[in-house]
Amino acid sequence: MGVKRRAFLIGGVALIGGGLFAVSWSERSATRRAAKLVAKDKAGVFQTWIRIAEDDTVTVFSPHVDFGQGSVTGLAQIAADELDADWLKVVVEAAPVNVAFANAPLAKGFAGEMLPFSVPPFLNGIVGSGFAMIARNLPLQVTGGSSTVRATGQMGMRVAGAAARSALIATAAKRFGVPEAELTSANSQVVHAKSGRALRYGELAAEAADMTLNGEPKFKDPKDYRLIGKSIPRLDIPGKVNGSAQYGMDVQLPHLRVATIMAAPVRGGKLVSVDPAPALEITGVEKVIELDNSVAVLAKGYWQALTGLRALSPQFSDGGHGSLSSNSIAAAQVAKIQTGKPNNKSGYGDVPAALAASGVRLIEAQYAVPFIHHAMMEPFALTAHFKDGKLELWGGVQDPLHSRKEAAEAANIGVDQVTFHPMMMGGAFGRRLPGYCEIIGQVVQIAKQTPYPVKLIWSREEEVKHGCYRPQASAHLKAALDKNGRIAGWTTDYAQSEDVTRETHFVYDVPAFALRHYEFSTNQHDGPWRSVNSNQNGFYSESFMDELAAAAGEDSYQFRRKHLHPGSRHLAVLDDVARRSGWGTPLPTGRGRGMALVESFNSIVAHVIEASVGDDGRPRAHKVWSSVDCGRVVNPDGAAAQVSGGIIMALSSCIDEAITLDQGAVVQSNFHDYRILKLAEAPDVAVHFLESIAPMGGLGEPGVPPTAPALANAIFAATGRRIRELPFRNQAKA
Repeated sequence: MGVKRRAFLIGGVALIGGGLFAVSWSERSATRRAAKLVAKDKAGVFQTWIRIAEDDTVTVFSPHVDFGQGSVTGLAQIAADELDADWLKVVVEAAPVNVAFANAPLAKGFAGEMLPFSVPPFLNGIVGSGFAMIARNLPLQVTGGSSTVRATGQMGMRVAGAAARSALIATAAKRFGVPEAELTSANSQVVHAKSGRALRYGELAAEAADMTLNGEPKFKDPKDYRLIGKSIPRLDIPGKVNGSAQYGMDVQLPHLRVATIMAAPVRGGKLVSVDPAPALEITGVEKVIELDNSVAVLAKGYWQALTGLRALSPQFSDGGHGSLSSNSIAAAQVAKIQTGKPNNKSGYGDVPAALAASGVRLIEAQYAVPFIHHAMMEPFALTAHFKDGKLELWGGVQDPLHSRKEAAEAANIGVDQVTFHPMMMGGAFGRRLPGYCEIIGQVVQIAKQTPYPVKLIWSREEEVKHGCYRPQASAHLKAALDKNGRIAGWTTDYAQSEDVTRETHFVYDVPAFALRHYEFSTNQHDGPWRSVNSNQNGFYSESFMDELAAAAGEDSYQFRRKHLHPGSRHLAVLDDVARRSGWGTPLPTGRGRGMALVESFNSIVAHVIEASVGDDGRPRAHKVWSSVDCGRVVNPDGAAAQVSGGIIMALSSCIDEAITLDQGAVVQSNFHDYRILKLAEAPDVAVHFLESIAPMGGLGEPGVPPTAPALANAIFAATGRRIRELPFRNQAKA
């Protein structure tokens, strides 16, 4: 079969035949490789992402991994709608873990509209063109940044679907001997109404995929959408219900061995010594493996491996971090803000002059957030088999392609000698990203010491004590109110490991604003947690906005309104949530309402939370109203589920969750001392999407940032007690 062709928009022209990025021989070569990897007899492959078989089955190859968000259904809806495919014949498969399937549309998305915020560390510096080359060289096949639908969907699947439809119609026109304008497409058929003839996509696909088109594929008018905007049932649910969905923990192979591991309690410490004898006395234990900063036990089953590991008494150093504690970190961060110089800053206007102007009233507040854990439902589990100089891996990670590269480096072999089988993930939200996924190097080192395939499982205790946490951070906020009760100037100084000046959107209309970062690192492995840095910055800004309203003697809703541009999307979202929640109407005794408005990942979200505080000091959110402007919504039910999931996860984190350090080590070890929200404690959540023609925004994360401040503000309304530190447990008690 000839080389399959796909489309890429460049200079206003779509090229089917040159490859996804049809600008050089290397790009054509890459897309040819992609086609070969998924080729089937008499099938056509279009722009890497779509294959149409002779029986009309349309396979969408997703470069994103499922960890519960359901966004691959949205990808399929976009591709199938632009293609005019029969939805009942659409399936989704994981894209092969090969550089030919590097996600160029995602690189383009991050480099373009997404660059000002939430760029993963390994994407820093992406500018201009050459996105495919960049995606392959990173390599990039990542799931994160609320980017699946708005980047891959819009810039990849939409283009692929439209280009394939154009090629199918052109092929049918040639066969019928009629102008293309006389043909229509629907339900995986091209129809010539005048003659009553029709051809199935499966009859056209192989020839259409070899066609060269001169002209831009025409996108459908939104009024003609049949699938986009519909709440189509998620494609991943049946397998999760009937048990056929496979996660990394489920891998079973002939002669499989299981290992588990214990790292130095103080991150940065090393393994000093260990006597393997106690573990080797356990039936089923085969080997004790010493690594640089940890010890692993290899056995015929997990229980034997864990029992053997618990029998050991390894000695670790503390790497010089033995005196570190959560309190010492907090004190050092406050001191750095007070006496140090910022490493990064952004903003506008003359903030010092605004704060020093005569007649203004200064308001200041200190905020703090702890390390928090991802608390994945499925702890780390990754299987590896090293044989004859080749490495094979099975598991759930957020970037299989980059993980394949890391595995090759750990094994000291070429990347072409590594095969990675991507699987579903039982939770992640940043924990399974490249650079934060140390289990890859560990399992490779263990696999090289046994002829058998080995599944490395982290115990829940290991997973809690050695997580990749949201950073512990401190912030000092200061603002000036003029004689009219308007904000004259605002500054946020914050200390944490990562700079977020490009990520944070300050949505209010004030004359002067400054955001200043004081870099502060610890021995802990910290990084992206759901909504990355927007969640702690949302907590600071929207809690402080409530404080300023109180200082001005104004209702917090009306105070926010007067600092938003008339006719703006932000004001529309705020007004919508206030109306829907009955803002200002009476509440039962002991309850209060709080609101918050945050823009993140190109989506604007406002929450109102109705809450009370129990006798034990724990807040209880009874009802959450959420209004969202994220541009066009592809799957309303799926979108609402993502926003609701973010709200529940955020409530759990701000009410109870905290990772604390003592003598350099994490104190918490399991769910008995790292409490997460229980089902019975979850509030009613009502999500409403505003009709919008704005560019598409993300949804997996934007529901998180407004949650903590809305709850804090509700607690203040109910009790008069202002809380500026997470978690809220016991702080709300009078």
